[in-house]
Amino acid sequence: MKVKTIYILICFVMITLRFTSAQNQENFNGSKEAINAALLTAPTGVAAKAFDSHIDISWDVSTSGGVSKYYIYKLLGGTYSRIGTSATGAGVFTDFVGSPGITASYRVSAVDANNNESPMSDSVTATTYEMTDDQLLTMLEEATFRYFWNYAHPVSGLARERLGSGETVTIGGSGFGVMAILVGIYRGFITRQQGIDRMFKILNFLSTKADRFHGAFPHWMNGTTGKVIPFSTYDDGGDLVETSYMIQGLLTARQFFNKGTTEEDSIRSLITSIWQSVDWNWYKQDGSNYTLYWHWSQNYDWKINMPIRGYNEAMIVYLLAVASPTHYVSKYYYDFGWAYYNYFTGSGNKYSNGKSFYGIPLYVGEDYGGPLFFAHYSFLGFDPRNIKDKFADYFINNRNQTLINRAYCIANPKHYSGYDSVTWGLTASDDPFGYDAHSPTNDNGTISPTAAISSMPYTPTESIAAFKNLYHKYGKKIWGLFGFKDAFNVSKNWYADSYLAIDEGPIIAMVENYRSQLLWKNFMANPEIAPMLDSLGFTSDTTTTDVKEVKAIPQKFILEGNYPNPFNPSTTIKFVLPYSQQVELTIYNILGEKVKTLVNNILPAGENEIRWNGRNYFDSQAAAGIYIYTLSIGRKVYSSKMVLLK
Repeated sequence: MKVKTIYILICFVMITLRFTSAQNQENFNGSKEAINAALLTAPTGVAAKAFDSHIDISWDVSTSGGVSKYYIYKLLGGTYSRIGTSATGAGVFTDFVGSPGITASYRVSAVDANNNESPMSDSVTATTYEMTDDQLLTMLEEATFRYFWNYAHPVSGLARERLGSGETVTIGGSGFGVMAILVGIYRGFITRQQGIDRMFKILNFLSTKADRFHGAFPHWMNGTTGKVIPFSTYDDGGDLVETSYMIQGLLTARQFFNKGTTEEDSIRSLITSIWQSVDWNWYKQDGSNYTLYWHWSQNYDWKINMPIRGYNEAMIVYLLAVASPTHYVSKYYYDFGWAYYNYFTGSGNKYSNGKSFYGIPLYVGEDYGGPLFFAHYSFLGFDPRNIKDKFADYFINNRNQTLINRAYCIANPKHYSGYDSVTWGLTASDDPFGYDAHSPTNDNGTISPTAAISSMPYTPTESIAAFKNLYHKYGKKIWGLFGFKDAFNVSKNWYADSYLAIDEGPIIAMVENYRSQLLWKNFMANPEIAPMLDSLGFTSDTTTTDVKEVKAIPQKFILEGNYPNPFNPSTTIKFVLPYSQQVELTIYNILGEKVKTLVNNILPAGENEIRWNGRNYFDSQAAAGIYIYTLSIGRKVYSSKMVLLK
């Protein structure tokens, strides 16, 4: 009896202790949540920036680690109502209000993992306004830039394959993202130092962590570990096409970061190391047919066995392979492999076209031109203006492919809803059925904004009209935080929520090439490019002048002189180069003494302007008088006089 009583007492004590412990834990957890909630403070740095038909609300992202998301509130009917939620890292929310002249007020709160919410921020107000075309283009670039800046992988700095892809980053899309960083600096979306810091994150990751296969990167990799993520069953190794898009971006950056600082010297050195380590020769397979191959796997060898042959999106592969300073292939790979050229018959096989569609001639490529990314991916850095090879002037061919694509959409032989002269553009993108490479011969009613907009250098009038129509007519359905979403299909009442790096990248790159030729100028200025063009037989071609927005590049050097002359305190020396080359520009006084060297570098083809501020090597004001400036270009020297006044 005593034993039984003792046993009951022990059980009672244990139950009491367990209950008390649970109560204490619950109280502790409740106290912890209360403490966390109390620590949440209202977001700071909240701002509202108005555009033509939408308003961006931004704030300082918390670095405390306790915030999991943000709530955005809008003043509606005298009360602030929640209109959306933003992920932790974004720091921006887009409210599409529909037209100019709309005033709206907003507040933002921070929320933790337990849905505890901070107080709301102070209110901010903005009013939309009618924007000029130039302002609209900056707006488009700024929104698209955010995909590669705000949404980049936090460890590697590389571009995520698509919205929601988590650890999966894409090498080709990241090459486009490198170009986006350059545009961001040029347009003032970020500082040059911010761009430098991001470039180091990317380059150090590519150099030390990223999987490489005979110098080539895989299509996809893990953004934290750098390990390959298979694109398909046998595609778990090097992807030469995706690698070429990355190298195109990196070489453009190598010329852009041209200041003689320790940081920018290091950027150029890292890029050169990556560029020179790509073993293009390995991807010849056995080399018997003068063809490069798309994939190689250490597990499956050449199992995919996919030759890279044109005309398609991969032209840049052969251009870079021939240009490589370390593992180059001969020019015959361009002719026999890429272009299928037969020297005995003088004709191409599946490369040259020669037909007309809707009255528009197409010189190379498949009938009707194929998806429009053929005219984009290889030409984000490679400038096709005013040059041609034995097959085509690729600027004209790209322009004509774009016009054929548009003409097909206007004709609309399958009678899809929404197609017209300002709603057009077929290319690879998401669609209601998955993903496909849309074209006039593979059309299911899906319009992709990147198609028309990324063709802006070729068809500026038509592309800008399409851009403005898509923004104003479909904006609320297809415009978001990163600009235009991937695609839409009016016939199916389907509007994508997705963003893809390979569709976002061409938008910002080609819009900037239309506006300033920034990326074209920098890529073409690389010292390996001009010899490659000579090797492949590219020659000058001025027939692109029938596109009035495109300035023809003269076939010979022109010294336009300096203006003003006489001058005080500065003057600008102008000259035109027929192609990118080394130039030294030096100022001498009337006694022949060197005053200052203004430039000694490779400059891009076209018009160049160099300013002299009237100061010498010691940064002292030069004396008034007559000065001689000389331009040394190759073995030739040109000179002219100018007068500095007091």
